Formats: sequence, structure tokens, C-alpha cells
Amino acid sequence: MTSQTPKQILLAIFKWISICVLIGILSGSASAFFLVTLEWVTQFRIQHDWIIWLLPFGGLLVGLSYYYWGESVEKGNNLLLEEYENPKSVIPFKMAPLVLLGTLLTHLFGGSAGREGTAVQMGGAIADQFTKLFNLDNSERKILIILGISAGFASVFGTPLAGAIFALEVLYFSKINFKSIILSFLVAYVAYFTVEFWQIKHTHYSIPVVPEISISTLFYVIIIGILSGFAALLFSRSTHFWGSLFSKNIKYPPLRPFIGGIILAIAIAGFGFTKFSGLGIPVIVDSFSNANPWYDFLLKILFTGVTLGAGFKGGEVTPLFFVGATLGSALSIVIPLPIAFLAGLGFVAVFSGATHTPIACSVMGMELFGIQPGIFIAITCIIAYFSSGSVGIYKSQIVKGAKYKLYQKWL
Repeated sequence: MTSQTPKQILLAIFKWISICVLIGILSGSASAFFLVTLEWVTQFRIQHDWIIWLLPFGGLLVGLSYYYWGESVEKGNNLLLEEYENPKSVIPFKMAPLVLLGTLLTHLFGGSAGREGTAVQMGGAIADQFTKLFNLDNSERKILIILGISAGFASVFGTPLAGAIFALEVLYFSKINFKSIILSFLVAYVAYFTVEFWQIKHTHYSIPVVPEISISTLFYVIIIGILSGFAALLFSRSTHFWGSLFSKNIKYPPLRPFIGGIILAIAIAGFGFTKFSGLGIPVIVDSFSNANPWYDFLLKILFTGVTLGAGFKGGEVTPLFFVGATLGSALSIVIPLPIAFLAGLGFVAVFSGATHTPIACSVMGMELFGIQPGIFIAITCIIAYFSSGSVGIYKSQIVKGAKYKLYQKWL
């Protein structure tokens, strides 16, 4: 093994800083454009709610686009995880425009989906193009995939610390080298400030009252963690169940979102469940001040499972926020703690359980809600992580570490 000269070290540092800046700016700009257009289609749907009846045709467009042009990128986030674990070929750039278009169509016509999947896939596709440009090997390609996930997540949610850690943790933290950690944080902040430069605003949440640490408070926090883990387990199983059901019974892929769209349109528009379409941000915000019905989180799991399982595009994280916040809000009826506090804990804990990323979710909670409830957020995220089962929302995610060992030993 030959040692590098100071000049080679400086050139390598300059190369990776340049890559981070370029990926951060490009991914951040892509996320900014996505957030603006997503807001536009969402407002259009709200003002013209009849458009939900066209959801089957929107689904058909999504299905046809992936069937004829996007078969190689159909796996979405799972493709990023697979290429990280076993690098084979550069992710086609067409992943970015295809997932952008698919997500906008999903939200325009009222499907229940999120947005992080879109930003992460755009970031990953953009980042991986630098493989050929800089003639990088497979180990360096892995760093690019981390950078793409980090930039996409940080820019779409406005949480750079959580974005950087999420990219590392979701890919199995103990296998990540030190250089990847530094670069992940750098690209996350570049992407975050790029979105800020474009003057895109993120939704703000707050926990105005945080209870004192006591035995009773910790007991209730543990209960929230366990229930959030169960909700995460149900969410993950639901999306996988509906995906398998549609794929087994409908052999022509473009028809899956078409038929799924018919089911969703009848349920959402026909029975007045419009609050469960799209991201559901207004419901999430309201859950911090008003108790939700106990069944809201279950219906969001159902509608999101059908939407994504049928083949519509988007993400799972914002629906997970919806599930967690409404679950915590509903529990305020029986748990004597502030409603915003319970909604905030559920918000990040369900996400933690479904993605196997308790560290990133704890950090995200502190970025969103402040440092004061930090200890409660961390406890809830860790408990939800351990109580959510071994299968999360990403089928290709390799679950390692303490949770893996625990399940190997006891299950």
C-alpha cells in the first residue's frame, strides 16, 4: 500500500469537496423545484376536489411511464440500497424525472403518499452520475449514494443533521467509513442552504410545553414508544401486503395503479376521506393542538398502503409523520400529557420504527422541536425501533446492529 503525497491528499480533498458542493446544489435545486410544484398541484387538487375521480387515469400514466421507460429504476429507494450493498451499474439519471413526474401525478389526483422518496431518488440519481465523470471505483460509488440520500433528505425536510445521519444509518452505520460521515454532513448542509437560497419554506411544528422528567412521564413515554413501534410495523406490513397483492393478481403493471386508483377514488371522494389524500400536512399540524379520532392513523396506513402498493409514486416518511402525530394526538384522551408533546413523540417514533433509524429520528426530533424534549424523543425513538419488527418500509435495507442481534437471539 503506497502512501499519498501531500499534493495527492490536497487534490483528493478538493475533489470530494467539489463533488459535495455540486451534488448539494443540484439536489437542493431539484428538491426546491419539487417542493414548489408539489405545493402547486396540492393546492390545485384542494381547490378542484373533483379531480380525485381522475386518479385511475393518473395512475395509468404513472404505470405506463415506468413500464415503457422506467423498468430499470422501478425499485426506487430499494435500488439505491441494493447498489450500495452490491454495486453493479450506475443508476440511470432517468430515475429523477420519472419519480418527479410520478409523484406530482400521484399528489395532483389525490393519492396518499409522501415526498422523501422522490427527493432521495432524485438525489441518488444525480449523485451517481459523478461516478463516470470522476472515474470513481465501487467503494467511492458507495460514498456517492450516501451523499445523494443525505442531500435529498436534508433538502426536502429542512433537517440537515438528520439528513446526514439518516443516509448513514439507513445503509448500516457500522460499515460507513469516517470520510463518508464528514462528506454526508457537508453535502446535507449544502443541499439545505440551496433550498434556503431558493426561499422555499418548510412546515414548522412545535412542542410548547414539555413535562418534567418523572417516573410517570417516563412510563407514558415508553408506552408511546411501544405503540409507535407497533404502528410502524403495521405500516410496513401494509405497504408490502398491498404491493404483493397487486403484483400477484394484476399481471400487466400499468393496470395496477389504474385499478388501485379506482379503489382510492371511490373511497376518498365517494366516502369523504379527502383528509387522507396527499401529504396530509394540515391534519399533522392540527394534531398538535386538537385530539384526532383514534382511527385516523389506521386509515392513513390503509390509504398509503394501497397507493404505494398499487404503484403510485412518492414516499413513506410524511405519511409516517401523519400516522405518528395522529396516534399521539389520539392518545392524549387517555394519557395525561400535553397533546403537542404526545403528537411530537409519535411523529418521529413511528418514522424511527419503520426505517430502523433511531439516531437520525432522534436528531430530527430535536431539530424540529428543540433540545428540551430531546431525552423523551430519544427514548421513544429507541423503543419504537426495537418494537417494530425486523422488516421496515425498505425491503432491501440490511438490518444490522443491536436490533439484528436481539431478533437473532430471541426470535
